[in-house]
Amino acid sequence: MALASRAAGPLAAHLGPWVRSLIDKQYVAAVVYVKSRHAAAFDRWLAALRTDLEDLSEVHLAQYQDRRRRLRRPVCVATRQQERRELVHLLRDLRELGVCSTARVATTPSDDLAADFGHHLQHQQGLASSSIERYRKVAEQFLVERFGRGAVDLSTVGAADVVGFVQRQSKRLTPPAMKCVVNGLRSFLRYAQYCGNVAPELVAAVPAVASWACTPAVPKAISAEHAQRAIDGCDATTATGLRDRAVLLLLARLGLRAREVIALRLEDCDWDRGQLLVRGKGRRECILPMPVDVGEAIASYLERGRPACKDRHLFLRSMAPVCGFLQGADGIGSIVRYALRRAKVDALHSGSHQFRHALAVRMLQGGASLPEIGEVLRHRSPQSTSIYARVDIEALRTLAVAWPGAAQ
Repeated sequence: MALASRAAGPLAAHLGPWVRSLIDKQYVAAVVYVKSRHAAAFDRWLAALRTDLEDLSEVHLAQYQDRRRRLRRPVCVATRQQERRELVHLLRDLRELGVCSTARVATTPSDDLAADFGHHLQHQQGLASSSIERYRKVAEQFLVERFGRGAVDLSTVGAADVVGFVQRQSKRLTPPAMKCVVNGLRSFLRYAQYCGNVAPELVAAVPAVASWACTPAVPKAISAEHAQRAIDGCDATTATGLRDRAVLLLLARLGLRAREVIALRLEDCDWDRGQLLVRGKGRRECILPMPVDVGEAIASYLERGRPACKDRHLFLRSMAPVCGFLQGADGIGSIVRYALRRAKVDALHSGSHQFRHALAVRMLQGGASLPEIGEVLRHRSPQSTSIYARVDIEALRTLAVAWPGAAQ
């Protein structure tokens, strides 16, 4: 705070609140000092140039970093990189506060049309943010390949353009990734048809990706022993250990997806009824019973491990900035990987989804039917649950036909 209070340049009125926000996000004192020192030096440079704060942009950051080269003052690469990171962080926070204008990004007609398509998916179709981003990127890539940076005229797009795009993508992508490409392209062409820019026949020109529903992949489930070792390996004397144990129990006992764990909020825990509100795919909400061990683990984390924070997400990051995990990030996957490493489990797979598969396998082995498993895992289609029939080896043995001559 002392460095911020001595600032006299255009950032002087904002450095104090910015430093307090860093403290609120629970950055350690040494990190706050380094960030403040770089911000104060940048403020003095801006004052010497008499720069208007509203016009502050990445150009000023580049000019500031170039000052030592003009003065022929050597600086090591690591120091230069750190200086760049701290100033980018400062500029991003100032923009969030509305102090500086947002970054000016030059867009092309293809970018604008892809952005309009994304807004349509969000407000009219109600797709998940991850699906919207994937479909938007496919549409943008198709438009850039067809029109470049020039004007976009969808009336000139023909079936050959659609088929050619899919063929070029198939040379570098796997079949599952190609299914996403054709789904995104088909969705974009339907949007273009809705806008009256293309004929209905063009949507039918999108090729289908060959897939065989009768041969789905075998679920990659972690064994019950390894799962328990990973859970027991969490150090209950630390805040991180309490958090990781609660997360792993949610994965193992309720079969939650990683994104569902990230989306959990404090108000989703109904302690009186022993229930948990889960937000699944397609923005569907459902109420799940909270097992005793899961509830005890969450309560222990809230009482002794969760940092004081205004963020209402149930699980928070253990490092600054202390806040909820970002959707699309691999925070839950990292928790699983570190837990397996601590427990010295040499697993073939390290993702969080293996706990969900393991729950279904245990239910199947315990006599549960496939519809019951699908209800617990919140599957929309019975076909999604049918893959677990392939892991019940004992039941499949009764269906196997004896090999000719095996009885001799």
